[in-house]
Amino acid sequence: MAGAIGAAKDGFLERLKAGRVPAPVAGTRLEDAGLSSTALAGLFESQLTSRALDLEARRLGAERRGFYSIGSAGHEGNAALAHVLRVDDMAFLHYRSGALYLERARKRPGETPIWNMALSFVASSEDPMSGGRHKVIGSKSLFIPPQTSTIASHLPKAMGAAFSIALARTQKKQDAVLPLDSVVYCSFGDASANHSTAQGAINAAALTGYRGLPLPLIFACEDNGVGISVKTPEGWIAANYGARAGLRYVYGDARDIVDAVRAGREAEHWARVARKPVFLHLRTVRLMGHAGSDLETGYRNRAEIEAEADEDPLLHSARRLMESAGASSSDIETLYGDIRGRVRRAMEAACDRPKLASAPAVMSSLSPAKSLAARRPGKLLDGAPDEARARREPQHMSRLISLALADEMARDRNIVVFGEDVGKKGGVYGATTKLQQKFGPARVFDTLLDEQSILGLGIGLAHNGFLPVPEIQFLAYVHNAEDQLRGEAASLPFFSNGQYTNPMVARVAGLAYQKGFGGHFHNDNSVAVFRDIPGIVLACPSSGAEAVGLLRECFRMAREERRVVVFLEPIALYGTKDISDGDGAMTAVYDDIDGAAPFGAPNIIGDGRDLAIITYGNGTYLSRRALAQLKEAGVSARIIDLRWLAPLPIDAVVDAVGKRRNVLIVDECRRTGGPGEEIIAQFADRGLSYNLKRIAGEDTFIPLGPAADAVLVSKNEIAAAALSLLGVSAGRAAE
Repeated sequence: MAGAIGAAKDGFLERLKAGRVPAPVAGTRLEDAGLSSTALAGLFESQLTSRALDLEARRLGAERRGFYSIGSAGHEGNAALAHVLRVDDMAFLHYRSGALYLERARKRPGETPIWNMALSFVASSEDPMSGGRHKVIGSKSLFIPPQTSTIASHLPKAMGAAFSIALARTQKKQDAVLPLDSVVYCSFGDASANHSTAQGAINAAALTGYRGLPLPLIFACEDNGVGISVKTPEGWIAANYGARAGLRYVYGDARDIVDAVRAGREAEHWARVARKPVFLHLRTVRLMGHAGSDLETGYRNRAEIEAEADEDPLLHSARRLMESAGASSSDIETLYGDIRGRVRRAMEAACDRPKLASAPAVMSSLSPAKSLAARRPGKLLDGAPDEARARREPQHMSRLISLALADEMARDRNIVVFGEDVGKKGGVYGATTKLQQKFGPARVFDTLLDEQSILGLGIGLAHNGFLPVPEIQFLAYVHNAEDQLRGEAASLPFFSNGQYTNPMVARVAGLAYQKGFGGHFHNDNSVAVFRDIPGIVLACPSSGAEAVGLLRECFRMAREERRVVVFLEPIALYGTKDISDGDGAMTAVYDDIDGAAPFGAPNIIGDGRDLAIITYGNGTYLSRRALAQLKEAGVSARIIDLRWLAPLPIDAVVDAVGKRRNVLIVDECRRTGGPGEEIIAQFADRGLSYNLKRIAGEDTFIPLGPAADAVLVSKNEIAAAALSLLGVSAGRAAE
């Protein structure tokens, strides 16, 4: 098996045969690391297997029979962490973690890691993790959620998962997915450590540790000194994290697997026993380029490439075995040949396995999953405020939302509400009023001001059986953190073939019409950030009663269908009570609100035959106000309040329009990227020929004060557009 290896030469084997074994880089003895020669030999087999898989994947890629992306060559020392950690210590892994996966699989009899990885490399639909959707390192049985692009985007959810372990202990959670004494492991590269997402997650972990709160978490930075082609300054990682408040720093040289085990044991002790967050800094090398067709010679000189190859972790492990177990070079060559043969046979066989061949097959993992979580009642604290009177009296939207949240939390102890100012203050707009007084600071708590960490915390909590309700204080702040929804939460069921899910109800205060306050950051009227994320559900209420019904359904979908749900709350309607002065039409008595608002069913207001107005949120409120002007002109209208903005309930909308030929779309969001665009496109796809008109907000940020009126849809504009559509002049309306 030392012969042809396709797209990359086997530098390890060449150097081993030539006797070019490197000098020790660490003075750690086997006994210092708690290792036996037998354990060392097992670790070495995992390292060799990982390298063989990399080489075979490159070969198949060169032959256009496989889809090699990023390999683990040079990072095989991370197998040490699989040796140190338990199988049920959840691991969010860097993409160069093949050896760690293989070593962890050795701990669980019956696993077939070589075959699994081979299926993944060739994108077979039989890949047990992604089902052929991506080359991922992941396993449900090994507690490894799959990662597709780990440019630090997985660090916030790792922090959240570690926090969930401590929370589960506090809550005495009996159905936790992760053992109460487990730790969370999260690896990434030195270049990724500079990403704002990594900075935010590490800062959140350090702040938690600084406050003395438990957080059993290991952040492992695998430092090979280069990000694609850009070098990391020598010493940068140690200087940045070596003395960080609230964060224990541990260094190990992962070129030498024995030293990596020693460092891993120290990190594991601090995370598991002391329950403190740890920054584990592992020195590695990168071999065979960054990924795919990357040619290192374009940015690294030959001498530098050769010097890195001379420090190959496999060579260091070979030296260790020759010293401690008396293995010879030929023994290692024979072992490696056997492994290469086994891997090649698996890869060749995998090439003939089926692939995904249709859009429904590809998209099947985006479909709702069946519930695996039982709902268990949550306990009110002694002395919790009595809200019986509030439930029996008319309330506006924000107060009704807080009552609905309280009801859901009382029914399900797994619900946890968190975000900026949601605790003692009860939210900027009162939507979480008195929740902390009722359920305590373990279930309703304030976070640091970092939206990436807030959403990542939600994802991590969901991994451990909680139903998280993160609040993003303003829609404009989502843009700082949208990848936590797009690239992590929503993509997880897709890339795990539905085995992993991130159920949550993310509450976001947003949209416009806060006259005189905030400008753009408090009046963001763009929902496109949510609507193009596959699998996500976006709900938007238009009144307090609608908010309660929608919230109930959102919780049902998160709990039973494991959905990622975004609940978009129109800020301008939080305290609105009337349609016309003094009518109280925007308020509701909580105890009189029956049931939930069914998913995919719009809210129908009125039965006018002349006109159908399709709208949502503030647009529904404004359209209801415009009805008086239309009535004066003799126009009867039906308002179709969408409620569900993703996916849009188009079939139900068409049914609600019925035989009405005049259709006005009132889209309060920007003309470009708003729901109105899709509605028109869907009508065209169905061959529907309505007498159609659309009005929408302008393509601009929202200015401060009265100037906002110039760029937003108004009641008068709705009335004028409706009359124009029907050929009724504004003059007639005024008569």
